[in-house]
Amino acid sequence: MSKFESSFIGILGGTFDPIHYGHLRIAEEIVEAVGLREMHFVPAGRPCLRYTPMASPQHRTAMVRAAIQNNPGFILDERETRRSGPSYSVESLREFKQEMGKNITLCFVMGADAFIKLTEWHSWRELFRLCHVIIAARPGHALATSHDILPQELREECAQRWVSNASSLECTSSGLIFVAPTTLLDISATTIRVRISAKRSVRYLLPDTVLDYIETNHLYSGEE
Repeated sequence: MSKFESSFIGILGGTFDPIHYGHLRIAEEIVEAVGLREMHFVPAGRPCLRYTPMASPQHRTAMVRAAIQNNPGFILDERETRRSGPSYSVESLREFKQEMGKNITLCFVMGADAFIKLTEWHSWRELFRLCHVIIAARPGHALATSHDILPQELREECAQRWVSNASSLECTSSGLIFVAPTTLLDISATTIRVRISAKRSVRYLLPDTVLDYIETNHLYSGEE
């Protein structure tokens, strides 16, 4: 089954402050590994468990749009930046589920470090009712070989949910967890912001379209 025939839809949230090649490479590899029809990028509005983003929701949304504009399989979703109040992933997943219908399978993508802290998330158990969870992890990451690093509550909840290959996700519409080995580039938004503030080059860490937007709008330089 080609990705264009697939009923699997990827959801990748984040502050994207700014979006960079690390985000884009993870998305590309998971689309391929899982056979997703498309990947939706969902910039957070007011994240609850992370720092307040430096760039406004409007700027972060515009940077995502610039970054993915030439990939027809990547789609920008602005629902969280338009929502009043905190950004809860479970609310977005409920909306996706309602809008897309029962024939669509949602695959929520998150990093290994975020997954380890999942019990801190709002209504975290409900995620498994709404979607499969795809964990982006470097090959050989401890989470791919052992679940002992997880908090007990999370380890017990997930005990019967792990699958070792992406094809197993087709067995049910939600509730499974797949660790996808991905090429995690050692790029961080924090490093990019620090380098820009220090007037150091960030070229080749993020798309030129994003860099042009940052420079045009004087983001992260202290001049905005």
